[in-house]
This record gives sequence, structure tokens and C-alpha cells, in this order.
Amino acid sequence: MGGLLQRKRRYSSSSSVVLLPLFWAFFLAIFLERSVDIVSGLEYSKDKQASSLTLERIQKHLDKINKPAVMTIESPDGDIIDCIDKWKQPAFDHPLLKNHKLQLVPPEMPRVRRMKEEEVKGDKHTSSRKNEERVVISGRGAWQVWHQNRTRCPKGTVPIRRTTVDDVLRAKSLYDFGKKQPRMALARHTVSPDDVNAKGHEYAIATSRPSEAVYGASATINVWNPSLQVEEEMSISQIWVLAGSFEGSDLNSVEAGWHADGYQSTGCYNTLCPGFVQVDKEIVVGTAIAPVSTISGELYESNIFIWKDPKTENWWLGYGNNNAVGYWPSNLFTHLAANATLVEWGGEVFNSKPNGAHTSTQMGSGRFAQEGNGKASYFRNLGLVDSNNDINPPQSISTQADNSNCYNINLLNNNDDWGTHFYFGGPGFNPNCP
Repeated sequence: MGGLLQRKRRYSSSSSVVLLPLFWAFFLAIFLERSVDIVSGLEYSKDKQASSLTLERIQKHLDKINKPAVMTIESPDGDIIDCIDKWKQPAFDHPLLKNHKLQLVPPEMPRVRRMKEEEVKGDKHTSSRKNEERVVISGRGAWQVWHQNRTRCPKGTVPIRRTTVDDVLRAKSLYDFGKKQPRMALARHTVSPDDVNAKGHEYAIATSRPSEAVYGASATINVWNPSLQVEEEMSISQIWVLAGSFEGSDLNSVEAGWHADGYQSTGCYNTLCPGFVQVDKEIVVGTAIAPVSTISGELYESNIFIWKDPKTENWWLGYGNNNAVGYWPSNLFTHLAANATLVEWGGEVFNSKPNGAHTSTQMGSGRFAQEGNGKASYFRNLGLVDSNNDINPPQSISTQADNSNCYNINLLNNNDDWGTHFYFGGPGFNPNCP
């Protein structure tokens, strides 16, 4: 591999993530106890001109992850979408998938179960929304910019965003490119909030840890374009589906949502690491979504669901109106090979604290939860998938905001079409968040 060494390596929790961004994105992640990583001493800064040796090493890496295209589509925003033979996609570079049989039979989609009236009346978070007006465009309303080209990949191929030299140069190094920091997204479970904040990661999340086994989760997520003060920071709105120990080396997680990340130095995003098997021809993980919500204007949202197919036991990603985007093969997992035990919904921000001060990087819409409909970002229709492949409203749920003066959350429930939902977010830096 030229100047690169490929080897197996163990982390306290390793990661391979799928995401849809540029500044924006649909985001997916997988944390495993085992992975194959590219190891290199290559370091560079975005402020320095890349040497010819650096560019040569980058190009060799790109030649490995960018597979030969059957057809190429150019997006209006400059992205190049390669139509790759579905049998030759990057997923199959994973050592555990060398003999994997592509799942051609569509998965059994989870069924939605609405909360019963007596369950709603008994919930302490019940509230009325009868007097609220809202303009919401759901499902494919928040779609992908490359669709404006009106060209689609041919049968037998899947669309994958081509990774460029500039993508790699935005990272600290080739080793860091596309990587998500191990355990950082989950550190809140093992350290105090002050310690989490010291590491720069802040959360506003709703959590469900039911006594029964969990086989997936879902939500409709409000889509915004939060601003980042510092290029290296990020703002995420997503679902976490987890199993395993936060204390040991065997935590498994799959994640999905949207993501704003100016530096893109935090994950194994998109198809940059093998493991996620794409089957859908309409969705490209790693490309921009548009349009987005505006304050007191139209609200755009996306339906996201992650579930374990009862027949194959693969973990699937669903988007929009029952679109099965792709799956993580069950043999990639240890604990998630059986089921999940914990689900979280909400926001995460990385605050780099330049000069010791909090930045104004936004979470969600950049408005606090109490500003409510039309201003604060939201998750609605939270759901858990049970052993019968039914999506049920969570019966027990708690919230956490590591620094509520910077970002907060307000959980609600009612009997209208929003189900269990919450508002969340914030502006970051303000007089109460110095």
C-alpha cells in the first residue's frame, strides 16, 4: 500500500461510521470492538501546502476506497456521484465480509404502533398542541442536492460519493481522515458532566433504557443548518442505538441523523470505512441535504429508523417513506448481534474552547428548547422496535443536558400525530454560557 500500513487494531471502542455531509449530512455510525485501520505517520495542516509525497500517499488511499464507476453523476454542489457495481462496493473490503452474501430480499419493515389514549393520559409529559400552527414538509421534503441533476444510477449499481484529495486535506492527517474519536460520543456515560465538557463534547439527549430487548429505534428529525464558529467543531442531531459495556472494550453502536462538520475529522464516515452495505439507488451517504428549515418559516424533517431484520438479523437503515438504504451485516457485531439495550435521541456539539471560552457553535436551530415550535429544533414520534418488529412509543424516557445554559432539551408527549417528542438545542456562547 505504498507508505501505508494496514493492520488489525483494538480500541476501547472502535468505529466505522456512515454519514451524509459536506457542511450537512445524513449521519450513520457503527462502533465495534474490532476494526481494520490505516496507520500512517503522515501529518499535515490545512494551512500548509501539501508536498508531492503527501499527495502521492493520499492518491493511493483514494484509489483504494474510490471504486471503478459504471457511470458518473455530477451534483450541482460539485460532488461527484459514482455508480458502483453493488457487488464491488467498499463494504466488501471489510475482512469479515469477504464471503458475505448480499441481502437481495427486501427486509421486513417495522410496523408503527400508535400510543393508546390511556397511555397518553397517564404520561406526565402530556401537553396540548391544538393552538399551535406549523408548516412541516416531511419525508422527502429534506432531500439531497444531487437529485437536482435528475439522473439516477443504472440497475445493479449503488450511488457512492467520490472522495477527493481536498476531503482528505481538511483532516489533520491521513490517519485521522474520516475517523470518529473512540468513545468520545459516549463518554457521558462514564464520566461526570464537567469532565465531558472539559473534553469539549456537550449533549442534549433523551434516553430510553427499557427492561425488554430493543431491536431498533426511529424518529422524525427536524432538519436545520447550524452555524459553526470554528472549522474543527461539529453539530450533530441523531439517534444512537447501543449495546455492550461503556466500561469495557466491547461497546457496539449504530447511529443515524444529520450532521454539520466543518472539518470532518471525527469518524469513519460514509463509506470511507468498509462495513455498511448499500442497496438503495436514491440515497447517497455523505452528500448534502436540502432544503433546510428556517426560523418562523417552513420546517423540513426526515424520517429515520434503524432496525434489526427478523429474518437475516442484519441491522438496517431506513429513511423517508420506508426506503431501506442499506444494512450492517450481523457478523460485524458482538452485543448488537443479539439486540440493543439503550437508545438515545438528540444533539451533540463539539466545543473546542479556543482561548478557554465557549464558542457560538449552534445545536439544532441555534435556539433554546423553550422557544418551541417554529424556532427550536425537534425530534418527534420517538419509537422503539420490539421483538415483534413493531415500533412502539417509549414507555420510560429521561433527558440530559450537560450544560443547559448553552444547550437544553424539553420533553413532551400528547395524543396528536407528534407522539413522544422534544425540543432541543441552543446558541452555545451567551451571557450565561461564557
